[in-house]
Amino acid sequence: MTTAYSWMVPLLVVLPLIGAGLTLAAAGRTAVQRAVSLTALSGMAVLAAVLLWASDTQGPQVMLVGGWTATEGIVLVVDRLAALMVIVSTTVTLAVLTYSIGQGASSFDDESDGHSPLPVFHPSLLVLAAGVTTTFISGDLFHLYVGFEMLLAASFVLLTLGGTVERVRAGTTYVLVSLLSSLIFLAAIGMVYAATGTINLALLSDRMGEIAPGTAALLQVMLLIGFAVKAAVFPMSGWLPDSYPTAPAPVTAVFAGLLTKVGVYAMIRTQTLLFPGGQFSDLLLVAALLTMIVGILGAIAQDDIKRMLSFTLVSHIGFLIFGIALGSTHGLAAAIFYVIHHITVQTPLFLVLGLVERVGGSSDSTRLGDLARISPVVGLLFFIPAMNLAGIPPFSGFLGKVGLVQAGVADGSWLALVLVAGSVLTSLLTLYAVAKVWGRAFWSENAKGITGRGPVRGGHHGALGVGVLAPTTALVGVGLALTLVAGPLFDVATRAAVDLMLREPYVVAVLGSGVTP
Repeated sequence: MTTAYSWMVPLLVVLPLIGAGLTLAAAGRTAVQRAVSLTALSGMAVLAAVLLWASDTQGPQVMLVGGWTATEGIVLVVDRLAALMVIVSTTVTLAVLTYSIGQGASSFDDESDGHSPLPVFHPSLLVLAAGVTTTFISGDLFHLYVGFEMLLAASFVLLTLGGTVERVRAGTTYVLVSLLSSLIFLAAIGMVYAATGTINLALLSDRMGEIAPGTAALLQVMLLIGFAVKAAVFPMSGWLPDSYPTAPAPVTAVFAGLLTKVGVYAMIRTQTLLFPGGQFSDLLLVAALLTMIVGILGAIAQDDIKRMLSFTLVSHIGFLIFGIALGSTHGLAAAIFYVIHHITVQTPLFLVLGLVERVGGSSDSTRLGDLARISPVVGLLFFIPAMNLAGIPPFSGFLGKVGLVQAGVADGSWLALVLVAGSVLTSLLTLYAVAKVWGRAFWSENAKGITGRGPVRGGHHGALGVGVLAPTTALVGVGLALTLVAGPLFDVATRAAVDLMLREPYVVAVLGSGVTP
């Protein structure tokens, strides 16, 4: 079913892909690459904002690619959930791009050009943006798989920029784990098609109920495993803390903010559209609890701030799985709100760590000290999102966790109540982890006598210009702004959750009124 703004939907993917081609052709011409990348991502942000308004006021915006029917060809769908994810992901990617331009080549271990990152950075980042967006707007399972593979290819290039031994080793681990999850996902797609005769999500919402319960359960488990690996859900989360910290600061930031959320999004979409009823809700609740606790215990044990934040990233994926597992409108709404919060908090934290490395020469808290005096701006930029991550009132992290706790209490089951207690404990331990880093790296005199004056790779010690401070400050500001607009944002998230639970708005938008769940 075509809608007034359907023509904008494919541009969300076409625009960054065209930009990637142009920046690749312009390799070595820094100004051109910058202009094309900034234009492409800015255009995506504008399109996403318009489509968010359109999907919220007029219903899902659907594009039938190539003029094929929805049951025969590729379908692109932007509903409230997809629009929210696209606009947030594009915003943080644009900020990371601006940061990387301001930081220059030093963070990529390439001094051949003192003014820009490696030439391949721009096309890779744009392909990554296209892949992430493809997963959000795909209307069938195979196209969702294509989006995963696009971002996998781009992320491997970004992860190994500079070609150091540590980055190549981490990139290899990341690719092997990602390929394993992709193989599981691809096998699941083949099994879904064999069982139902389609991979269209809207049509599957009707046909999945017609197959044998055992077959449906197997398909659900296969999809959950594939997505859980990508989302770093315990016990499939061990790869993340070893992969992310080795990458350059801008790459680590965009990875931490976005990549695991793609897996979470896929779980939300398939669990609500294809497998309503919460057959494996107890299993997901247990996985959520273990992800929270194991992740935050790992964070507490770390001295390196990058690894500490990587473990907190794993831990807070548990909050998102908690909301999904509850399977209620309130739980889903809180999970959607928390996804947006977490993206806009985790990304600037890793950008700030890039500033910490430039000022202090290391991300190891045992080699840092007195950074709050040496660079008060960096101290403030770390403190605000760190407290937000820990869920200190009145920040958006606190509001999102309150929403999840309320949904758990409303559920009333003993396992949900255990998750409520686990959520509170995880929040307190998160506060302890970030407070330990804050006290050690920013205020205390280091026992080794190193007070933020270590050598900085590339010789750019202390050089914090507006090019890196402005995008970092802007993202920290976005995280603060979520607190001010928490009410309207939670309302949009609730409307998105209602549509997800009903399923009918999505199905009717894609197939028309002839088939409804």
